[in-house]
Amino acid sequence: MRKIPRKYSGFVVGALMAIVMGLLLSFVVTLINLGPVAGFFGKWMLAYFGVLPLQLPIAIVVTPVIVAFVNRMSE
Repeated sequence: MRKIPRKYSGFVVGALMAIVMGLLLSFVVTLINLGPVAGFFGKWMLAYFGVLPLQLPIAIVVTPVIVAFVNRMSE
């Protein structure tokens, strides 16, 4: 398996966090708002892909900042 350079790790972590958390949170919020209705999967994906353009850049920018902050606070 080919490894990515360490300088890109913050970007990759942010992107993966945005993708996974976005899927999970959009699922929960869609389920709470609509319940288990017909066509749920399509409505869920519409909600997810509607938010992805916003959550992806935010997570990519914020994750490395938070990691650096936590690294400074920890021993």
